Amino acid sequence: MRKAVREVFEEAEEVGDEFGIVPLAKALLSATPPSGRELAAGSVGTPQLALFCSSVAVHRALCSAGLVPDQVLGVSFGEIAALTAAGVFEVAEGARIACLLARQLAGCAGGMTLIGAGEDRTEALLRGAGSPELALACVNAPDESVVSGPLPALRTLEGLAARQGVPAARLRLPFSSHHPSLTGPADAFAAAIGRLDPRPARIPVHSAVRGGPYGPRDDVHRGLANCLVHPVRLPPVLRGMTTGSRTLFFEAGTGQALTHSIRQTLPPDTAGARAPLADPTFPWPRPGAPAASRPNTALAAAFWSHHDDHVHATAR
Repeated sequence: MRKAVREVFEEAEEVGDEFGIVPLAKALLSATPPSGRELAAGSVGTPQLALFCSSVAVHRALCSAGLVPDQVLGVSFGEIAALTAAGVFEVAEGARIACLLARQLAGCAGGMTLIGAGEDRTEALLRGAGSPELALACVNAPDESVVSGPLPALRTLEGLAARQGVPAARLRLPFSSHHPSLTGPADAFAAAIGRLDPRPARIPVHSAVRGGPYGPRDDVHRGLANCLVHPVRLPPVLRGMTTGSRTLFFEAGTGQALTHSIRQTLPPDTAGARAPLADPTFPWPRPGAPAASRPNTALAAAFWSHHDDHVHATAR
């Protein structure tokens, strides 16, 4: 894992320099790595570059351990790393996309609130709050959603949820996303990344915003931009990826929120999920050991996004 981190961050370092981001690998691999708050205090794009590179590094380390995915899943910001893992973009290109997205997010005022309820109950809360400025941003699991919008309207929604006994927590994000009002930033982002030529994907790339896999003729630039304006609906995409065989998902990111969503959505006889970077008991092979043989099951690595900053890739 440490080797993969050094390699991936080195491949992205020149792009970071262009955006005024200090080299990150040495600090992240030190005994006292910077916190998310400290990364957020850096130049615009610092947290996004760190997240993108970390996610790709987890994917690369899993591949080195013999856990090579047969398909990848990207959720919101995680689509950038998922497309990179599938060979659509090189690491430096993915890093540039992450930094350009960060510039757009810096102007997306508002916030996002995690709701401990499914889509129907969350929609009922939105109607009860009576604010057309709020939008359902993500459906992460049958019992978990995210709402996006202006801060005053989010406070109203959170108060209503508390009175009805529905858990609600503001995400520590200084922006909104997955909101239909963000067409301007989405169009600007699509134009900014338009000169980067995508390559054919080596493995299928599923999008939780698109609702399924990208096709060979689909516009991935517009697909990435749509993550600013369209909602995530993760459960049906997960179910679509696990038809026919048991799938083992590996969360290629820094947290465990996607792993939680998978476990809440899919029965254990259909899928399993692990978060290697967040799990101190994950059986990484010792340096110099032969690559592990793949489990007798479908494999899945996962790239995810905002509230737990993750990314997912899957392997069958």
